[in-house]
Amino acid sequence: MANANPLRIGQVNQAGDDRALFLKIYGGMVVTAFRRRTAFMSRHLVRNIPYGKSASFPRTGRVSAYYHTPGHEILGEQANQAEAIITVDDILVSPMFIPEIDELISHFEVRSEYAAQQGEELANIFDMNVARVAIQAARASNPVNGLPGGEQIWSADALTDADTFADMLFEAQARLDEKDVPDSDRYCFVKPDLYYRLVSSSSKAIHRDFDGQGSYGDGVIIRIAGLPIIKTNNLPTEDDTTNTDLHQKYRADYSDVAGLVMHRSAVGTVKLKDLAASMDWDPRRLGTLLTARYLVGHGWLRPESAVELRTTDPNG
Repeated sequence: MANANPLRIGQVNQAGDDRALFLKIYGGMVVTAFRRRTAFMSRHLVRNIPYGKSASFPRTGRVSAYYHTPGHEILGEQANQAEAIITVDDILVSPMFIPEIDELISHFEVRSEYAAQQGEELANIFDMNVARVAIQAARASNPVNGLPGGEQIWSADALTDADTFADMLFEAQARLDEKDVPDSDRYCFVKPDLYYRLVSSSSKAIHRDFDGQGSYGDGVIIRIAGLPIIKTNNLPTEDDTTNTDLHQKYRADYSDVAGLVMHRSAVGTVKLKDLAASMDWDPRRLGTLLTARYLVGHGWLRPESAVELRTTDPNG
């Protein structure tokens, strides 16, 4: 009896690695889930570097102007400046090992589900670290002499009274305006509970007489005080001071955070290795190792571009 002539559907043009196409499908699933889950990725500054451990972001001060006196030489004015050095963290990896016997016995396909979970988990950690440094920016003074630092606005009712929180957003906008932070690319990030409280309980947020934008029926609110309202579970609200799972630079107490308003210039990310995924057969263990990983680092750049919305007085 002759052997069968199998079609290896994982090969490219019937040649080479019989799992090459499977790798791309798996990797694409991870990337898709990652992009779907991130709330902060497109709302801050990201720089890719080809090598090295860190990147420098300039912090520029403001220049001055004066009336010229006829006949006087124009020599130029001084301006303060500084820099931010953002260092990449260790490689963050999300691995899954699937025994061959389990795949053979299972009546459903599992790799796509694991791929989605890996992408979502990496996205959650990425997002939370960006949010952490944005909140740290709001608590920081400015390294550039003459420029203002971050802002903290508080109310004990921030999480329970929707109109109070909406008023805090107007105050945050005013603070940013006073610091000449650009009007565009400003955002407000809140947890789902507060998001839906704004939809259902605010007397103004979606009220037509106040030009509210959103829908009570659809459970959607678009903007308040000109700020797009971004719903995310990745806003940190825990005390991470002693959280050893985090790098030291991300550890702080975030338990009083109610929301975050930021311009995209507040935070920077350095990418040494972008999101990558691999699927490797292990003949010694008779299984497949699914690995998703990236190598990035985050840091705050311009504290004047960040406002922390809190439930307690930061000054005690």
